[in-house]
Formats: sequence, C-alpha cells, structure tokens
Amino acid sequence: MRFAALGDSLTEGVGDPVAGGRRGWAALLAAGQCGWEFRNFAASGALTLDVVEQQAPRAREFEPDLVSVVVGVNDTLRRTFDIRHIAVRLDTLYADLVGNGAVLLTACLPDPGAMLGLPGPLARPLARRQRAVNSVVHALSARHGAVHLHLADPAWVEDRTLWSADRLHPGERGHRLIAARCHALLAERGLAPGAPPPAEPEQPPPGAAASLYWLATAGTAWLARRSTDLLPQLLRLAGDELRHGVRGTAVRLDLHAADALAAALAAVAPVPDQLQCAKANRSGVPGAACAAAARSGSGTTPITG
Repeated sequence: MRFAALGDSLTEGVGDPVAGGRRGWAALLAAGQCGWEFRNFAASGALTLDVVEQQAPRAREFEPDLVSVVVGVNDTLRRTFDIRHIAVRLDTLYADLVGNGAVLLTACLPDPGAMLGLPGPLARPLARRQRAVNSVVHALSARHGAVHLHLADPAWVEDRTLWSADRLHPGERGHRLIAARCHALLAERGLAPGAPPPAEPEQPPPGAAASLYWLATAGTAWLARRSTDLLPQLLRLAGDELRHGVRGTAVRLDLHAADALAAALAAVAPVPDQLQCAKANRSGVPGAACAAAARSGSGTTPITG
C-alpha cells in the first residue's frame, strides 16, 4: 500500500516535533501499517492551488493507493479567497486522484479564528470562510466516495490538551488522535489492518509558559512575516464586520457568503443533496446540512477526545 499525504502544515507535522524534524498524524498513521510505503508531500503555508500545482504532480509519480488531501485554512487567510476557485480545484483534484485508482482521505477543519481566540470582528469573517470551505469539502467528499473525517467539532476544538503552543496546530496528542480516527475509518473499509497509533503522547502537552514563549519568539516572527498579507486582510475583514454591525446589516455578510457558496457548488455540477446544502446555508445553518449529506454519502466520523 502506497500512502501519499498532501496538504499544509497540519499534515506536514507542525506541532509534533521529533528528532530530525516533524512527524504528524499521517506519519503516525502509516507507521503502524505493515507493508505501507509513505511519502509526505505537504508543506507549511500551502494553499489549495499549491496542492494542485506543486504537490499533486509529485504524488502522481509515486502512484499511491491512498491519498490524503487536507487543505483550506490558509486559503481563508488570504485576500485572494474565492470559494468557487477552491471548489473547482478540489473537484478536479479529487476526480483525478480517484480516477487513477486511489482511495481519497479528506477532512474538514476548525476555523482559525476560534482556535486563536480572536475577537468577534476578526473571528466571524474567518469562521464564515472556513464554513464555506468545509461545506465544499463535505459535498465533494461525498461525490467522490472519500473517507472523510470531521475535525471541526466543538469537543475537539475546545480540548486544549490536543493543541500545540501556537493554538493553531495540533500537539502530539492531537496528531495521535487524528491518526487514530483516520485508522478507524480506513479499517472499516479493510484498508488499515495494522494497529492504530498509541493514544498517549511521548511528550507532555504544552502549558501556559510554552504558549507565552512561542508568542514571544516564533509567534512574533510569524506575525512579522505575515504583516504584508494576513494582517491587512484581517483588518479589512474586521472593518467590514464593524461597519455592517453599526448599520444593522450584518446579515448581508452571511447572505453574501451563502450565495458565493451556492455558486461554487453549482460550478462543480452539484448533485441534489449539495444544492440542498447551499439552501440550508442561506437559511442560516452553515455547514449542518452539508455535514449530514456527507455522512450519508461517504465513510465519515466526527472526532472527539
């Protein structure tokens, strides 16, 4: 069994350092499976476009039997965010991988604003974007028969023992939990006969001191690097949120996001269940109907501690 992992820093293994580099959930999953050959093509900061243009061609040369594609959070942090483009890229990528005989493993993700504990005007627009990405991933996972894992459930997000010092990536315990849940889903299909990774981490979870140290060192450097793209974008989104809040027109932002999602799903020839997802989103239940549709259409499970 050849397993290729595509995606961003989550799959690269940020938050799970080991001697010589990073490990992460995908490597933990592969380690317990006898006869698996594993390659990790994921890279920190990757957008969906990077996965399609840079990682996928290298993965095809590997001729994998199983491919994980977990991406989208970085897209929500860019001024170029366009849910229609994301949907079209993912649909094309999923179809190509499945068409070449690979089993597809996908996941939806928590919104970064909630993870970072951002104030409402900053958190709401990011949550809106992440819900749209998750809705697309739910719908396309169902269409392409993917093994799909829900990583956006509140219990998972709120358990701080699962997260690293940066509050945005899983810690070792979190990576182990993701690997175990993926193993359970794959085992249901007879694809992971080996043992799941042990649940208990080798290192203790980071405490408050570690989080403060990260903020003073790596966190400050990260903010400096992102000061030309992320921070101006967040300020613009927060400004829009505040203006609409003052005018009493905040619902327009939700309706605009729902319309954009409906157009994105239409652009990838949605099946009836996906159209129902878009209608439910416009009614103010973002993601809920899509999650239900995805659960009925593909192997899927929520993740909890």
